[in-house]
Amino acid sequence: MADDTAQDTPEAPTVPEPVTLYGCITSESRGQTVLHPSRENYLATVKAMADDGYTMCVDLTAVDYLELPNRALPEGVAAERFELVVNLLDMVGTPGAGARRARLRVQVPADDAEVASLFHIHPGTEAMEREVFDMFGIVFSDHPDLTRILMPEDWVGHPLRKDYAIGSIPVQFKQVGER
Repeated sequence: MADDTAQDTPEAPTVPEPVTLYGCITSESRGQTVLHPSRENYLATVKAMADDGYTMCVDLTAVDYLELPNRALPEGVAAERFELVVNLLDMVGTPGAGARRARLRVQVPADDAEVASLFHIHPGTEAMEREVFDMFGIVFSDHPDLTRILMPEDWVGHPLRKDYAIGSIPVQFKQVGER
């Protein structure tokens, strides 16, 4: 008598290898390639991309995920409180395909909120990195002038952090007709 239990056992699903680009795990979001470099590989990844034609940094900002620690990320990417988001553009692109865009999402831990500065690759990031430093408290090592850009120099705290206390400024109103 033949044993047909082996025929009834479904095969284990194969898990596809994560797609990598420039040595980074990638994903897709709204038709755009998203790279997930580690903090340690961030600068080398941006340098390799600049050498490959991504010569413009369109945007550099951060997100505080304090209240969303279990957000969806590709397998192999560990979520941290902060995420540095960088958008790069290759204006020439490839023949027949045109310009290329890529987004980088770098996980930054709250207890060591420091990443390398892109200033020496993309000088236009100078003010963007200062803004992220000012609003989120993420430090950019080797930045030429990492000082506050929006808040007064003596300001305490970083207003876009989710645990930053909401403040208020008293406003005095006059009655209509009063001068």
